[in-house]
Amino acid sequence: MPEGLTPIRRQYLEIKREYPGTILFFRLGDFYETFDEDAEITARELDIVLTSRPIGKGQRAPLAGIPYHAVESYLSRLLQKGYHVAICEQVGQEPVGGLFPRKVVRVVTPGTILEPGLLQADSNNYLAAIVVSDPDAGGSSGAQGAAAIAYVDVTTAEFAVTELATDNLSTELSRLRPAEVVHPDGMSLSGLPVTHSTPWPAWRFEPGKCEQALLAHFGAATLDGFGLKGRLMATRAAGAIVQYLQATQPDAAPLLQGLRTYDVGETMVLDAPTRRNLELEQTLRGERRGSLLGVLDRTVTPMGRRLIQQWVSQPLLDLGKIGARQDGVEFFARGGLRRAELRAALKVLIDVERVTNLILAGHAQPRHLVGLRSTLEAVPRISALLVEDGGQPAPVRLSGDTDLDLGKKAFQAELELLRAAISDDPP
Repeated sequence: MPEGLTPIRRQYLEIKREYPGTILFFRLGDFYETFDEDAEITARELDIVLTSRPIGKGQRAPLAGIPYHAVESYLSRLLQKGYHVAICEQVGQEPVGGLFPRKVVRVVTPGTILEPGLLQADSNNYLAAIVVSDPDAGGSSGAQGAAAIAYVDVTTAEFAVTELATDNLSTELSRLRPAEVVHPDGMSLSGLPVTHSTPWPAWRFEPGKCEQALLAHFGAATLDGFGLKGRLMATRAAGAIVQYLQATQPDAAPLLQGLRTYDVGETMVLDAPTRRNLELEQTLRGERRGSLLGVLDRTVTPMGRRLIQQWVSQPLLDLGKIGARQDGVEFFARGGLRRAELRAALKVLIDVERVTNLILAGHAQPRHLVGLRSTLEAVPRISALLVEDGGQPAPVRLSGDTDLDLGKKAFQAELELLRAAISDDPP
């Protein structure tokens, strides 16, 4: 390290050395400062002023600063361009040797965004990991195991993995449209529909390393219960994505409490040209309005918008599941008054999936808790509307495949705590 540098410059260089390939947002008072090449990139991409700062005897470094209170809008623009940003915060209340300690609390990438304000409410924000086997060696599941995709939405804790033929890799990526794809360095993504890719050391995808990462994460003795028995490729993809989250978003990784293993043959397989020509989610002009999704989507909550988009993008093949979905549609189709009352009750709900995970990750703000309070207050009314006239449960569920006790006392302790602890108009 050069001589004559200021203590703050030395601290910055030590931290920056640990995060190559990222833009380091270095917290100084009410600003996140970027320096050197990071500052030049930040100033260019965000169209802000590039200045300089003294860093030692007769030395200055390029500087571009972002106000702390406005970081979300600037961060969003960098992520949309594919950059990774390391957030370095001041820790502790007292300086040590005249300098406040600082550390990187998380690395934000296009696929690991937690803040709802940086995301589209009606779409999932998927991080995917892909692996492809040696074509001469074959996959763990014969021809259908030549590749694997694991994907996660850290804002909703959705975590799934599949093995598939390499010919279907592009089709599944077209369906998921991941914001970021992690893959072994040296692996080519040529021809695949990938917007932002992140090469990662190949040893992170080694079978033994990935298996141990999953076992440790879930606190399990075996992976058989997750459907990974004999699925080496799937284990590699899922294990790599867990490691990536632990490295970039240590607060978000524990949110993943389960893993779903699925087969692409369970739903209708539609390649990218077919999806485009059928105008499932967008018209040929690229508009949602006029597409099948645009016609069907009458949802009033962010969770509903994401769910119906998943349904449209994955048409069912199982007659039993199709029938069950039709029963739910019939329940609301023949109950116009009930349907109207339920829509009115649902409109007050916040994005429960994302806000609860934001709280668990420790990134919630008071306004999120106020929204959660309003949501819990609406639960008893919603619960009452999901009962048949004869008192039998309706053929629909409020929370995916999980039956919840949604009586009048549901979440009462949490609701009372929120009422007592958070003002109506918090700062």
